[in-house]
Amino acid sequence: MNVKHPFTLLGGLSAAEFMQRYWQRKPLLVRQAIPEFSPLLSRAELFDLAAQPEVESRLVMGENQGQRDWSMQRGPFKRRQIPPLTERDWTLLVQGVDLHDDRVAALMQQFRFVPDARLDDVMISYASDTGGVGPHFDSYDVFLLQAHGQRRWRIGRQKDLSLVPDLPLKILANFEPEHDYVLNPGDMLYLPPRYAHDGVAMGECMTYSVGFRVPQAGDLAREMLMRLSEGADEAAGADLYKDATQPAVAKPAAIPEAMQDFAKSAMQRALKDPLALPRALGEYLTEPKAQVWFEASSTPRKLKSVRLDRRSRMMYDRHHVFLNGESWRAAGEDAALMRRLADTRELTAQDLAQASTGALALLMDWCDDGWLHANS
Repeated sequence: MNVKHPFTLLGGLSAAEFMQRYWQRKPLLVRQAIPEFSPLLSRAELFDLAAQPEVESRLVMGENQGQRDWSMQRGPFKRRQIPPLTERDWTLLVQGVDLHDDRVAALMQQFRFVPDARLDDVMISYASDTGGVGPHFDSYDVFLLQAHGQRRWRIGRQKDLSLVPDLPLKILANFEPEHDYVLNPGDMLYLPPRYAHDGVAMGECMTYSVGFRVPQAGDLAREMLMRLSEGADEAAGADLYKDATQPAVAKPAAIPEAMQDFAKSAMQRALKDPLALPRALGEYLTEPKAQVWFEASSTPRKLKSVRLDRRSRMMYDRHHVFLNGESWRAAGEDAALMRRLADTRELTAQDLAQASTGALALLMDWCDDGWLHANS
């Protein structure tokens, strides 16, 4: 992707201009971001997804004129559990549709001017007339792409983030909108984190939400420590604490400073490898979601060209290649090849002709695991 080239998706802005001027700063409304856009999944296909136990879905019902008349159920939903299409004020939310449909996965690829480490998933919202989830704010960036019907969006910078108590949804108690837009199919609204918004369907409506992951510092630190602990025994060594010079104590509950120093030294040895933390981060960022699994497949003896499975998460840093929670040290021409695969999500016959025997063997293993697919 040429990040300096004007981009219809961003209203004629280049990706570089958008990231510099709008990303995490202010909203952007783009009329006809995708001209003549129509739903990639039919209503029936979306309802079928919501019936599958491995798909995360929610059903929200509420009176938009009243703050306390809200309910939420979690799927899976059989068709008879979904309200009649003629009934007002309900919304079906289906999360991670890109994991289950190649068309939606391809749509998400258009937003890869943001690093893959931040790109999360595509949620599809189907709403009956006046359906919505109430005024709220998200902790992450989101692109709201209208796919079918019309939705009215009221948005505003919200200082008062207090919520209506005793509700299953996080609905703002004192929503103060500043702008009011009606989106038609193909229109798109970008909202930075914590920008309050309330979307209400004007008739039958379908909206695609492209969301981004936002690691929380405490969660990230806990995850890194857990991953680093897996190699702590080998990194820190098997030395035993010794205290031959420990004198008798009159205050036995006090922890000896020597033991504190021993613990500190053990931690320093465990973290001595400068690549340990980057490796743990890459493995964490590429870890498949809990509901994702891959099916093993038979791989042809000679690869013509390959493509990543839509569910595969592949990234890299200066020293590693990461795929689906695992890591490999990479350098030289093979590293360049694997980085090309991560960036473009495919390798051509010309690319494979430059691969070493070891790189080809690794690609074959990934095909066997279902992480990569050989094109026929």
